[in-house]
Amino acid sequence: MPNSTGHAWLVGAGPGDPGLLTLAGREALQQADAVLYDALVGPEVLAFARPGAELIPVGKRAGAHAMPQEEITRLLVELTAAGRRVVRLKGGDPYVFGRGGEEALALREAGLPFTVVPGVTSAIAVPAAAGIPVTHRGLAARFTVLTGSEHTGEAPADLPGPEAAGTLVILMGAAALPLLVERLLAAGWDPATPAASIANGTLPAQQAVTAPLARIADAAAGLPTPLITVVGPVAALAERLGPGRFGPLAGKSVVVTRSRSQASQLSEALRALGAAVVEAPAIRIDLHPERLIADERAASRWDWVIFTSQNAVAAMFAALDAAGRDARAFGGTAIAAVGEATADALRARGIRPDFLPSRPTSACLAAELPRAAGARVYLPISSLAGPDLEDALRKRGAHVERADAYDTLPEALTPDTLARVQAADAITFTSASTARFLRAALGEAELPPGVRLVSIGPATSAAVRACFGRLDAEAAEPSLTSLAAAVLEALG
Repeated sequence: MPNSTGHAWLVGAGPGDPGLLTLAGREALQQADAVLYDALVGPEVLAFARPGAELIPVGKRAGAHAMPQEEITRLLVELTAAGRRVVRLKGGDPYVFGRGGEEALALREAGLPFTVVPGVTSAIAVPAAAGIPVTHRGLAARFTVLTGSEHTGEAPADLPGPEAAGTLVILMGAAALPLLVERLLAAGWDPATPAASIANGTLPAQQAVTAPLARIADAAAGLPTPLITVVGPVAALAERLGPGRFGPLAGKSVVVTRSRSQASQLSEALRALGAAVVEAPAIRIDLHPERLIADERAASRWDWVIFTSQNAVAAMFAALDAAGRDARAFGGTAIAAVGEATADALRARGIRPDFLPSRPTSACLAAELPRAAGARVYLPISSLAGPDLEDALRKRGAHVERADAYDTLPEALTPDTLARVQAADAITFTSASTARFLRAALGEAELPPGVRLVSIGPATSAAVRACFGRLDAEAAEPSLTSLAAAVLEALG
């Protein structure tokens, strides 16, 4: 008898860009115990999975099937029946040539509960990302989607003519494209009909070629797979509309090396400028609230508690929560924040900082902190942080009690992610650790001279120069908004 606590979600991951994953899909990932994911699902989408979830690659690429479909279905049913919360994560939409219907039937026959989360289908999104609307007034009033390889592995023989099809969108048709073109011409398509083939649609490495139908197979021969091919008058719009990503950084890919938990704000700022963002978290943050004082002593032990990062705020409040306490635990203790981002993290937890320096740097904080002489100062900080801040405060007569609130550790990066880093137009660094750990992750590999290296501030800049021998731009002030502006300037 199935375990009543198990549940499966058949989730469409969208065409590749993590921003096109639906909110419902993200919510499913955040509660999953196990994720069975396809080969086309990128690491940025998998990053939404709940920490500790088992990630199981089951996906298929042309000529390299990781797991037969029957085995995928069996595993999905088995895990769900064992009482686990399982996400079957599929590229595009699970019911558009994704065999999601077969998996849903298997779950139904086993008496197991499941939820289908539709995804943004690549049949529409990938052409759009290449500047091709699948319908357009005066050019196409309908569209037809077909797979370039049927369940038998053969190219479909019965293809629609132009009047019946409208715009024709062919998924997964790279290997069979020459044969498909022959059959389309035999079905009545004009050899001069505009056509386009798109690889890596919606991703930073997106490539697209356009050609008349009779020559599209030759034009697409050098593109990576899988391909999506569009046939019809609307394909000609790609040359007029261009990629469906606009803004001053359109067509540029920018790497964000911040930890996964903190990447979103910078990623969103860069995407708003039109950039394709490659999230390559070179670091991870391990909070250690157990190292912090959060009991009744917090109300009177110090005159100041100084927070130099959002991570320190998170660690401190995790410690308070574990002790059954909240912001009131500080009593009359004054609170200082190094900058607005840290101040916002405090405000979100019910504390308005008593002091922010004129510039968001540790040096300014130490120089400008009021009533420092004789003050008792508590400094929850990164274990990697040097002694500069505490030494500067001691020179002003403060009595500093430091606590290593969190560890900054290297995060493993996959070979695919490292390849995307090396192919990017710019790489951003938000701390010295991001520079050092990315340098270590690259091993002996060198970054191409054309990639721009952009830093958030002087200390980070020094680390970038030490690790990579150069620096192309530094933010005017140490903020994410200024860092995004520096990327824009660096890339012209």
